[in-house]
Amino acid sequence: MSAVPLGLASIGERLSLRERVAVSLRAALVSGRMLPGVTYSVPALAEQFGVSATPVREAMLDLVNEGIVAAVPNKGYRVVELSDEELDQISQLRQLLEVPTVGALAGLLTPSSIKHLRTLARRVREAAKEGDVVAYVEADRELHLALLHESSNPRLVDLVGRLRDQSRLYGLEQLAAGGVLVESADEHLALIDALESGDRGAAETVMAHHLDHVRGIWALQREAGA
Repeated sequence: MSAVPLGLASIGERLSLRERVAVSLRAALVSGRMLPGVTYSVPALAEQFGVSATPVREAMLDLVNEGIVAAVPNKGYRVVELSDEELDQISQLRQLLEVPTVGALAGLLTPSSIKHLRTLARRVREAAKEGDVVAYVEADRELHLALLHESSNPRLVDLVGRLRDQSRLYGLEQLAAGGVLVESADEHLALIDALESGDRGAAETVMAHHLDHVRGIWALQREAGA
């Protein structure tokens, strides 16, 4: 197993230990900290998190059920690799689901919801600015799902959450150093401004561009690693 720098989710005060471990594992997977084809043992991961093996094993079993990792008998868990075609399919589904859903929220969000979303967006930007890619992925996931939660459709929130968890973003440290993640994070603030002003067209345009931007990051990192 390759060592990866891991820590428990920074948003975890209101979550159980198992949930905090699961959030952090998903962020490490999406950010590329945990690599496809590598087998990770539960005891080694538990040591890095500073917890017992039980919450790590439970979280890993959840990821197995979601098809994100595969069990390797007597060794641990291997990260499932996704093809470019599969990443494209995920991107297309997110465009179909997120763009119209978020656009429909334009002008309908309460001041308290806008304030909460802006707080989350600033957290994403701060993580991007600091180059903390795992915190960035955690905060970005929380923001996007909080937006979708405003649609009052929990099945949609769950589905998009699963699609996000199947994504892969490699080389985020390099992108953070080049300011690309800050640029992506700033799109969230522009989106919230459009929603607050009631401009559905602008909100959908920003959201579509943002998701294209994310898919472009996948492609960029694939090419860099080729």
